[in-house]
Amino acid sequence: MNILKFFTAGSVDDGKSTLIGRLLYDTDSILADQLEALQRSNRKNDDGTIDLAILTDGLRAEREQGITIDVAYKYFQTEKRKFIIADTPGHIQYTRNMVTGASTANLAIILIDARNGVVEQTIRHSYIVSLLGIKHVVVCINKMDMVDYSETVYSAIVEKYKVLAQRLKLVDVTYIPVSALKGDNVVQTSENMQWYEGESLLHFLEKVDTDHLDQSQLARMPVQWVVRPQTAELHDYRGYAGRVLSGTFKLNDKVTVLPSGASSVVEKIEFFDEELDAAHAGQSVIIHLKDDVDISRGDTIVNASALPQETKLIEADLCWMDTRALDTSIMYNIQHNSKVTKCKISEILHKVDINTLEKHAAEEFKLNDIGRVIVKTADALAFDLYDDNRANGSAILVDTRTNLTVGALMFRAAVE
Repeated sequence: MNILKFFTAGSVDDGKSTLIGRLLYDTDSILADQLEALQRSNRKNDDGTIDLAILTDGLRAEREQGITIDVAYKYFQTEKRKFIIADTPGHIQYTRNMVTGASTANLAIILIDARNGVVEQTIRHSYIVSLLGIKHVVVCINKMDMVDYSETVYSAIVEKYKVLAQRLKLVDVTYIPVSALKGDNVVQTSENMQWYEGESLLHFLEKVDTDHLDQSQLARMPVQWVVRPQTAELHDYRGYAGRVLSGTFKLNDKVTVLPSGASSVVEKIEFFDEELDAAHAGQSVIIHLKDDVDISRGDTIVNASALPQETKLIEADLCWMDTRALDTSIMYNIQHNSKVTKCKISEILHKVDINTLEKHAAEEFKLNDIGRVIVKTADALAFDLYDDNRANGSAILVDTRTNLTVGALMFRAAVE
């Protein structure tokens, strides 16, 4: 069954956790013991009904403060689709958590409080959606029950957001008026908004087509392990295990191994005990080549007709995730898929004020800062531009002093 990964974003108290709770509750996706715990909870709405936000507020601090701090993942399915939801925090203090939750999503749900309209947090989250290359955006104008389900209020917010979407080059945007608290237009269409002619949020999520996002012809598979049993039965066995990042590898495809540049042809594809004619994005397989090629963990097998870029100097967008500021004088580890090598941030080009979207010069990067830098790596990386291939166009920075992931990188250009 097809899986849709999406995340929710919005300002504090816009109702992200309640919306997810409503989706789970109204689709009967809550286990009996969870339901009993909900009913026993001291957190209730003003009308005495269950506070559905408890379903995703897992940390004690979240329950005490009534806000989302960490990313919470929830899973549910209908007859038409499976869903993985990332409930991400809205507060600026937890921007790094939002980036983490959004990094693997196919679709973004941005909540706007109908009473407040487009606010700074809306701009910030929409910018991050644009930065991460998420193609599908659903703008849920929430708390419509608190503005008497006014079409005028809804239309004014839509018009204002359209200006922002155009500025950020968000093309596929859908607008839905909802009340997560009351359930209007979340799972079932609302009788309180007869003027709205669209479908409910769940019905839209069930049918939205995200398959094209994984249909890249840029076939890429980083090698995780070289399989050499060297037993009497499998004396000459040599396979290369990994997860296909993007595109498709077929039998007899001409491939190139990077960084060596060696060429060969796909001879066999194994998937558990099966032999396949093709391996698609997302599948973990063992590929056999016709030629004995020197391949190690960290090398990448690619289709010979569409080679990635290779360079040691890369222009990239950086989201800084550590409480310790970026230090341009030290070496970090950069992990690009299974490839790990040393690197330095050789230059900070600019930082972005994600409240105003203005770019300005900067000499330092602190927690939650986002901007553009030049990365210099010890070994050349075989990468695609992030806009062309998210799976092979991103990397993480690791501080070797603490072994913590401190930054997320999105590759924008090879520097000559």
